[in-house]
Amino acid sequence: MPAIRHLLTINAPPERIYKALTEEDGLQSWWTVGAKTRPNVGSKATFDFGSHFHNEMRIDDLRPVDRVVWTCVDGDEEWIGTHYSFELTRVPGGTELRFAHTNWRAETDFFATCSYNWAYYLSSLKEYCEKGEGRPYTGN
Repeated sequence: MPAIRHLLTINAPPERIYKALTEEDGLQSWWTVGAKTRPNVGSKATFDFGSHFHNEMRIDDLRPVDRVVWTCVDGDEEWIGTHYSFELTRVPGGTELRFAHTNWRAETDFFATCSYNWAYYLSSLKEYCEKGEGRPYTGN
């Protein structure tokens, strides 16, 4: 099945990145100001992008400073049933982040758009963790 994958090094400790991936204010600082979540396995997180998109993720796995895994349970039809993993590895000078958005049914135009958007938002995550300011979706 098709998958979106990205690998980047963030010049920040894994603890900072893990918080940015699991805490509401962290997610609101780099992905979308419409993020609502609690960092608990089995709970739901919602991500609103104005009136354009609403996605709900089930939090499947949280391994502090190592791993975050979600499954989309509601939202865009092409996202439902897809999985998201953020794997963190401490490296000299920072953290290596391996991101995967897997279990896509097909490589569609929306798949291609999402690959581009994930690269943009992971760059925003990097900026937020390194410099304290990301570029989340704000509705503008």
